[in-house]
Amino acid sequence: MKARELEKLGFTFRPMIADILKACGEARSTGKSATDIRNAVHKLRDDAASMIDDAHFGEVARQIVGGDGIGYQFKDAETATDRYQVWGAENIDQGALNQMNAAVRLPISVGGALMPDAHLGYGLPIGGVLATEGAVIPYAVGVDIACRVMLSVLPMPIEDGAPDPIDRHEEQLIKVVEKNTRFGAGAAFKGRSLREHEVLERDWNITPITRKTREKAACQLGTSGGGNHFVDVGELEITEEFRGVPAGRYVAILTHSGSRGPGAMTCEYYSTMAQHLHPRMPREFRHLAWLPMDSAGAEYWAAMELMGEFASANHHCIHQTILRDLKLKPLLQIENHHNFAWKEEHGGREVIVHRKGATPAAKGDLGIIPGSMATPAYVVEGKGKPESYDSAAHGAGRVMSRKAAKNTFRWNPVRKELVKKRVTLISAGLDEVPGVYKNIDQVMADQSDLVDVKARFLPRIVKMADDGFVED
Repeated sequence: MKARELEKLGFTFRPMIADILKACGEARSTGKSATDIRNAVHKLRDDAASMIDDAHFGEVARQIVGGDGIGYQFKDAETATDRYQVWGAENIDQGALNQMNAAVRLPISVGGALMPDAHLGYGLPIGGVLATEGAVIPYAVGVDIACRVMLSVLPMPIEDGAPDPIDRHEEQLIKVVEKNTRFGAGAAFKGRSLREHEVLERDWNITPITRKTREKAACQLGTSGGGNHFVDVGELEITEEFRGVPAGRYVAILTHSGSRGPGAMTCEYYSTMAQHLHPRMPREFRHLAWLPMDSAGAEYWAAMELMGEFASANHHCIHQTILRDLKLKPLLQIENHHNFAWKEEHGGREVIVHRKGATPAAKGDLGIIPGSMATPAYVVEGKGKPESYDSAAHGAGRVMSRKAAKNTFRWNPVRKELVKKRVTLISAGLDEVPGVYKNIDQVMADQSDLVDVKARFLPRIVKMADDGFVED
């Protein structure tokens, strides 16, 4: 048999293909016919457990069924809710709770937490925190690997009795925002507009998929994507001196974006690999398939960390070019991931902490938790709550699907609301209007034991992907 034939049979994990081809060669050398070998491979795919004692294919079969020949031992469903704590439970849908119940039942799970912005996702819910041992779950990190938020505080104070600098320079601010990033699925720069950053000089050959994404990364560097990604200009209110910035109100830039096409391709590649490594996983656990850290997980980890650097570079390119055109230097910059995995120590042992739509909030950690295009974002400092695995919410959290939002809202009333809140909307999708999100102040109240609020950001100019901003 050849690798291409194995791929057609559903074996897409390259190391496993190599092991199967080796087993085929060994079987052939002992006199097995091509037909017998082909039948054995089909049986390996369809019923690996029956092949664990096979002289040639047994080792691969044991990989597929989990190494013990009897499949995986999932933890007791009746005690699932005892393995994680929930913040803001009264505003979390049952679907997200069901997903969390499944996640903490995995054989590799140590524990978890659910943040007050939680809602249904793939595998792990958005707002879900999951600690595992010896394994990483690609879908528990998420499709937009290392999606993050970044804030730049500008040396432009907003003072009572003085002209408002955002109103005064609105035309210029809109121009530099529109010039210095691109929005939407597949958005990219071309030719002389291509951005430069040292992340492109990293070794992108570390995995097969990162090698393939290098060219796309070069084109999408400095872009913002679609959905809930944004570039906002607004006012930041600091009530007490913070990291060297005196108390007061300042113009600030807030951005939300991730690892774009390269991150999505990386997630798809390793999620598929994980699912093929665990073909007998029950359907409700399918998107929670994991990669062992002593083998394929290490490769994913290297790719994930590169995507983290790339996501950060996207934000720095956006902020640097906007600041360059404004001829300003920031007083302070803050950024944090919220779709990532970290190696951390909890309960006296090293675990892999997945935060899918959750903000790191160890004691002293700085983070940013946005609301919506018309509600505040908060700069926070973590308190280091062990029960949350040092985590907090990453935003307000959706209350309805994108399809439901488009069937529910109309632009004219939304625009009137935005005018009342002094928000100038450059562009956005109807599925991102304020009404699709939970009350951010309630979310913050629900996690007051997880973070301290250090500053509040109010959006004034908002740019998102133009997915239907029209008059009606």
